[in-house]
Amino acid sequence: MKVKTLIILLVSHLIVGAAGFALGIYALPILIAPTAPTVTEVSTVSAQAQFSAEFTKELQDSDSFHWGEGTVTVGPEFITLMGKLAPGPDYKLYLSPEFVETEDDFNRLKSTMTRVGDVKTFENFVVPVPEGINPASYNAVIIWCETFGEFITAAKYQ
Repeated sequence: MKVKTLIILLVSHLIVGAAGFALGIYALPILIAPTAPTVTEVSTVSAQAQFSAEFTKELQDSDSFHWGEGTVTVGPEFITLMGKLAPGPDYKLYLSPEFVETEDDFNRLKSTMTRVGDVKTFENFVVPVPEGINPASYNAVIIWCETFGEFITAAKYQ
């Protein structure tokens, strides 16, 4: 076999392998996600909320792979979303004393934020607020991808 043919085969196989790996990283969270709560379940829990806000795709660091849209409600016991998030791994929900819409702002203010819990579904969610956290002490809710350090979305509720 000629050297040129070997190089072409090697490069093409590496490209296909890298594309498969990237597709696997994107698809795995979708495949292993638990069943999302129903509209009725989210509505029942969100009826007890003190605040509501909107996740929107038009934030500064949101893009076609990192976004959220829908109504988020914040109460003393639960934070809910009636909407959708871009699929991804290791999403965390934070409460922040300041609204942020960039990764730099998130990293700068992370020490002032409180991590509430994991977001495991990409359409609707209900995340319990741990005891000792008072959502009224904050004014924004943020979804952050911990593994890749990516800003997903945020909403100001106060």
